[in-house]
Amino acid sequence: MPLEIHQFPCLSDNYGFLLHDPDSGETAAIDTPDGAEYLRQAEVKGWRITQVWNTHWHPDHAGGNKAIVEASGAKVIAPQEVEKLSSIDQVVTHGDEVSLGAHSARVIDVSGHTNGHIAFHLAHDGIAFVGDSVFALGCGRMFEGKPQQFWNSLQRIKALPPETTLFCAHEYTAANAKFALHADPENTALTDYAREIDAKRAKGEPTVPTVLSRELETNPFPRADAPEMQARWGGTAPHETFAALRAAKDEF
Repeated sequence: MPLEIHQFPCLSDNYGFLLHDPDSGETAAIDTPDGAEYLRQAEVKGWRITQVWNTHWHPDHAGGNKAIVEASGAKVIAPQEVEKLSSIDQVVTHGDEVSLGAHSARVIDVSGHTNGHIAFHLAHDGIAFVGDSVFALGCGRMFEGKPQQFWNSLQRIKALPPETTLFCAHEYTAANAKFALHADPENTALTDYAREIDAKRAKGEPTVPTVLSRELETNPFPRADAPEMQARWGGTAPHETFAALRAAKDEF
């Protein structure tokens, strides 16, 4: 049977995700902004959390680990940096694989937002949990990484199958769209996307998940290697253009 994904709002603008395998009965909590809310959502679904998969160490992604583990005995699978907040049962890094029942996820280095940030790509299921590495029409703020490092991470995401569904961790899309239109004003696909976002948000609907193919066409950050973006934002290499875009977004 296919995996089931339960998405729910958490904290002020996070999304929580529970990934459930009906065959094995296992459930993974993908990042943990609020342990109590994850446990409540799992109880409503009738699922028991057996694993926690963290993408990075920030409290709005790993701060609920302790509460979930104490209540469920779940196994924490995370990059080394999560030790800043919680104990880890299985430390993972780029190229590793983790399993939920018979379903397998490959770990991808997407550092830049933080130095140890990872994503989980379930190729057979066509999905990836990308944390704060990339958002619908945006990317995470570069708190710890360097432009070349972050650009390399976006290249790894861009290399996934274009039909991959990206589960990013925040409802930032409306604000991201405003900057994207500023960054790439002649992109008609972006203009159409922004209208859809406005309509969804007006109805209180989520704009997450997104699809990689659409982000490759409209998101200014993975498009930093496009000639029109380099002409507008400068840089002799894509990571320099990316750095200019990220700095502009920080001030926008």
